[in-house]
Amino acid sequence: MVEIKRIDFRDQISKNKWKSFFLIFCIFIVFLILGYVISMATDPSYFFVIMILSIIISILYILISYYNSDRIALASVRAKEASRQQYKQYYDLVEGLTLASGLPMPRLYIMESPMINAFASGRNPQKAVICVTTGALEKLDKKELEGVLAHELGHVANFDIRYMTLAAVMVGMIAIISEIFLRSLWFKSSDSDNKGNLIFLVIGIIFAILAPIIVQLVQLAISRKREYSADATSVAFTRYPQGLIGALKKIQKDNAPPEKKVAKSIAPLFFANPFRNIGSTHPPIEERIKVLERM
Repeated sequence: MVEIKRIDFRDQISKNKWKSFFLIFCIFIVFLILGYVISMATDPSYFFVIMILSIIISILYILISYYNSDRIALASVRAKEASRQQYKQYYDLVEGLTLASGLPMPRLYIMESPMINAFASGRNPQKAVICVTTGALEKLDKKELEGVLAHELGHVANFDIRYMTLAAVMVGMIAIISEIFLRSLWFKSSDSDNKGNLIFLVIGIIFAILAPIIVQLVQLAISRKREYSADATSVAFTRYPQGLIGALKKIQKDNAPPEKKVAKSIAPLFFANPFRNIGSTHPPIEERIKVLERM
């Protein structure tokens, strides 16, 4: 009989945080390479102007989303604040988890949906919100629901909204720089001074096309690592991985129709992919279960 190597949830959290940091570093390297290639293909002062514009646009856009992330997410799914009288178990479980984790009590919301799902949002633990679907409350038993809620509190404890915002800022800057550079080529004269930079110009065009795709794939990989970290944090809070495993297995078997009112922009916030397709923002449920079974 082959002995299964156990995984310590502390090691799992630490490992995935380091992998997320490395992936952010990869995005930064792509940003530097893109900047170098474009500055060599054009006037360096021209690239400086592009960079300033991209930074201003992306940071303004992301800051507005960041400081209103909870309102945007809740409004987009038409969530309603949960009544303590009507959803006593929901409140009791979250209060117990906050006592165990030392986190402040988040605001609790309900989303009308037959799917088993949940999400957390908010720029910091003091502004956090948790929303669960009515399907989750109806179909999960107490331990399974506790595992899902602990997972969402894991996102709050790990400052995942802040971390993903940083990734989004960098990805946004690269996308805007690439777009401005490619569009500016339509207005660029082909005088003799540029013939020496033709190789860099071609490389710049290719990289400006590929860079946004590359960093978006890296961003999705970061999202998957944060999901694994939140699963491990759930185990740290509950000391009972079987609850989360049971919830994931029920999601696999759940035949509720795919959620239509969820915007793709907030899909990464959810406990499970709400669109029921091969969503690269989340690891495969089978892989999450395998990791949890070894804890």
